[in-house]
Formats: sequence, C-alpha cells, structure tokens
Amino acid sequence: MEEISCFEQVMAEVLADFDDEAEELEQMNEDPYGGDADVGFESTRGDTSAAQARQGKDIQGIYWDRMQFTREEYRESRLRHYRNYVNLNEPHEELEKECLEVAKGGKFYEFQQNTRAVKPTVVHFQLRNLVWATSKHDVYFMHISSIQHWSPLKRVVTEVLNAARPILPESEAQRRTSNWQYMGRQVQISTMCVKNNLLVAGGFQGEMVCKFLDRPGVSHCSTITYDANAITNAVEIYEDISGATRLMTSNNDAVVRVFDIERFEVQQKLNFPWPVNHTSVSPDNRFVVVVGDSVEGYVMESHSGKVLFLTQLEFSGINAHA
Repeated sequence: MEEISCFEQVMAEVLADFDDEAEELEQMNEDPYGGDADVGFESTRGDTSAAQARQGKDIQGIYWDRMQFTREEYRESRLRHYRNYVNLNEPHEELEKECLEVAKGGKFYEFQQNTRAVKPTVVHFQLRNLVWATSKHDVYFMHISSIQHWSPLKRVVTEVLNAARPILPESEAQRRTSNWQYMGRQVQISTMCVKNNLLVAGGFQGEMVCKFLDRPGVSHCSTITYDANAITNAVEIYEDISGATRLMTSNNDAVVRVFDIERFEVQQKLNFPWPVNHTSVSPDNRFVVVVGDSVEGYVMESHSGKVLFLTQLEFSGINAHA
C-alpha cells in the first residue's frame, strides 16, 4: 500500500507541473478549431535535450530529486506491480517455452529530444495509431480534432487537416462522385497514417479522408462502410508487389479493404469472422498480418488473400513485422 501511495504522490506532482505548462501553451492558440497558422514555441522550460540527458536530466522532465525514491526504484516497483490489460486470462507457460531469451545490452536507439510543447491526444485507449514520424524532422500527430505537423528542428507546429470543420474534397469532380453521406460533415478521427507524401485519416463512423501533403485541400473523402460497427481502426499505406502504392483499411465491420491512390477505388476486399483491429504488410510487400477481436491472427499473401497460417494467443490491437 505504501508503494501505491508513493506512486500517486509522484504522479500528482508531475501532472501538476504538466498541467501548468499545458495551460500556458493552450493560451497561445485562440482558434477553437486548432488554428490554421503556424505556431512557434518560445518556451523550452519543460524540454530535455540530448546534452541535458547526458548530464543527468530526466528525459521526461520528472524531478526525481523531489521524490522519496529514485527513478530506478520506481521503475523496479512498476515492473513488479503493473498488470497489462488482457481479454483472456490464459496461462502462457507453453508460449514461454517457445520464446527465446533476448540478449540484453544492445543499443538500437539514442535519445535526442523530449518536448512538452506538442500534445497528442488519444480518444480510445486501443486506438493509438495517431503519431507518425516520416523523418527525424517531420512528426505528424492528432491534437483534439486536428492533425498537425511538428518540426523538431524549427520547433514549429503547423496544422495539416482540421476535422472539426466540415470536410469537402478539393476538386469539383471528386465532390460529384463522392459517396460522402453528409457532404461537408465533420469527422471524429480514430486512426491515421502518413507515408509517401500521403496522409490518410479514418473515422469512428467508417470515414476515410485522404490528403496529399504537396497539394492544397483534401483529395478524397468517403464513407467506406455503413455498418453499425463502422469504426476505421487502422490504415496502412504500402507498395504492392508491382510497385504501385496501395491503401489498406481495417474496420470493425470485419472487412479489410485495399484501395488504389489514383481514384481511391476498392481493389480488394477480405472478409473475416471478427472485427479487424489492425493489418500490417511485410517489408517485401508479399505478406500481410491481420489481427482483431479474436485469439486467432492471420498471416496471408498480400496479392491473393490466401491464408498461410494462423497465430493464436490473445485479442490483438496492433502488429508489426520484425
């Protein structure tokens, strides 16, 4: 019980500092929709640089010298007491027998910078594909109802897509052919993906909004499913085996759809017996892994949809290729 109270004390102090600075930053932007203008952040009080980290400053900006225990002690306590969210409480003894122990001590990443000037927001605890880094100087993220671009180099935030305002395609031709059920409607963003100069956002009502970053306005917006469980859970931009850029969506209506990016027409539909939470395409573009509200996950051929084998463990919200 004492460790729990200490944890609460730590979080109360840290969040109090965070909230004070967050309020100051919010006052810099008076547009209720998120603003169209670039926002530069002059205050760096809460930021941590690589040089400061090497000198001993905590990379999250937590003042451990004010606490009753060290970072290492807190980390040990959290690892001992934290319990992951699971849908099924199945024993993992057999799985642990198959898992190889990973060698420790490898260095794969190096800390560069932490900033509290950028505030990504998450609506649903399982829908977290809302931050994308396309380069070390380009980070896209969702803040409330706005997709924004953060430049760590220039320390500038620029709004890219405002979903709190009515969204319409830029071209008149696309407006005429769009199946946008309520033209000019707002979108509550559930997921996003940025790759190959294309930004795609999915919505809680089965929406898909597409914007090329080098073109003005929105290139395409549509409702891809009218099912009662219509949430667009994930979006994947990839190149198929022919080299053409494709767009893959995962929806709660238990369907995975593949679109081209020229006309944004459906090229392929894959049906599943459960809501699909996420799909990922292998680096060689030959295989796709599909997971959802099931203990089974599918490994399939990307071009044919043929199931190669199943994985079994737990309901899954996301996957990636190693």
